[in-house]
Amino acid sequence: MVDIHSHIFWGVDDGADTRETTLAMLRVASESGTTDIVGTPHANAESAPDAEVIDRQMEDLNRAVDGKPRIHRGCELHVSFDAIQDALANPRKYTVNGKNFLLLEFAAQIPPHAEDLLMRLADAGMDPIVAHAERNPVLARKLDQLEKWCERGVLVQITAKSLEGGFGPKALDAAWRMLARGLVHFVASDAHDPEHRPPRLDLARDLVRRKMDEDAADLLFTGNPRNVVEGRNAALVRPPAAQPQPWWHSFMGRQ
Repeated sequence: MVDIHSHIFWGVDDGADTRETTLAMLRVASESGTTDIVGTPHANAESAPDAEVIDRQMEDLNRAVDGKPRIHRGCELHVSFDAIQDALANPRKYTVNGKNFLLLEFAAQIPPHAEDLLMRLADAGMDPIVAHAERNPVLARKLDQLEKWCERGVLVQITAKSLEGGFGPKALDAAWRMLARGLVHFVASDAHDPEHRPPRLDLARDLVRRKMDEDAADLLFTGNPRNVVEGRNAALVRPPAAQPQPWWHSFMGRQ
């Protein structure tokens, strides 16, 4: 499995606080089946992690874990007019592996010009990925808006732990509704620590495999995210929309 959203680099945001925490997170990732993980520290137009610091950490960590998992760099860019302007001027400062995919975090309120900003990124050769869409209160309610974005090439990531109910019933419901409508391209961990928000994808993958099918699980946890890491330009195909099954309401009722 390939994890495109995590906060493994230490001392740069609200993720890992020490090198030891980072190494513990990487052990959890590797032991649960993740072969590649992208460190995506928070960034905005005013404050972005120092590239030299991240490069030093990556060199140290890749040597320490011997490529298990392989570590890549990216960021989680907070969407604002100034941030998008800076990304347009300096695209490789923010994209995953310096290629073409850009992970974006919206605030609780979606700005009225959001679609225009997303299209400007796409026109400039950057493929925008909306991070943890199921945990955004606006997008969770307005799936028609999210679907419109997807039809225009915007990609969507949801959080593994949301599919397990770890972010509460609203995020759980939104995550599965997004999957049911075929609006999800990636499932990632958004890990911040080894225990409470760990970099595990295996539990959520098993849920998707059982509730949808193996092909959908492979696409969401391996195929599509690997394309992000490798910067492939081929279109990412969404899994076919799946109708909610009878387990849905009983699962929700246990939350």
